[in-house]
Amino acid sequence: MNDDELLRYSRHIMLPELDVAGQERLLAARVLIVGLGGLGSPAAMYLAAAGVGTLVLVDNDQVDLSNLQRQIVHDTGSIGLDKVASAARTLSRLNPGIRLVTRAERLEGEHLAAEIAAADLVLDATDNFRTRYAINDACWRAGTPLVSGAAIRWEGQVTAFDPLRPESPCYRCLYPEGDDAALNCAENGVVAPLVGIIGATQALEAIKLICGIGVSLVGYVLFFDSKWLEWRRLGLKRNPDCPICAR
Repeated sequence: MNDDELLRYSRHIMLPELDVAGQERLLAARVLIVGLGGLGSPAAMYLAAAGVGTLVLVDNDQVDLSNLQRQIVHDTGSIGLDKVASAARTLSRLNPGIRLVTRAERLEGEHLAAEIAAADLVLDATDNFRTRYAINDACWRAGTPLVSGAAIRWEGQVTAFDPLRPESPCYRCLYPEGDDAALNCAENGVVAPLVGIIGATQALEAIKLICGIGVSLVGYVLFFDSKWLEWRRLGLKRNPDCPICAR
């Protein structure tokens, strides 16, 4: 690290659990963020500010006026722009020392697999089960840790999966395919700060996993009820019949 980086990240370096070695791990890390909406906005901003060296931003949507109530990486001047371009503009201003890679497309198949294989960690900030299953399956095949978040109405959840840990379940253990209908904010609404809380928690979990700090959410699901300001941490075991992680 140069002198500017030592000053920029000084409050991280002061933490004995993180120190210079942890900050260097962050600077060397490549994190794939799929979805630059309500969850991806705060997650991307905190990871950029924290000094994650390379952020790969993936979203095939454009900024709409209705997004601005909660998607804080975008602003009014971004309406009509690709979300990845809008996000990259904000993040580059926040921390010009990191590398930003943008993919204004829906990653699928071999392209999704290649990006996940190249990443040290993936953040799923999407809002539909089809994409979540695809990300989960590709992470499992590549052996890449995954931090998953969701938020709707007044409730949210965060969990993490690590294919390299023999006890880790996967996303399909939490939501077997066909068990539930996809919910999204456009049809159900969501209170603005909720996505900030969940997205920031995803970023924090990502930093912990990259640096090997504390107890991770692998094997647990963290539920948040914003009306009661109540967190619940529940255990999650691998499904012995799971078609992905029980193979």
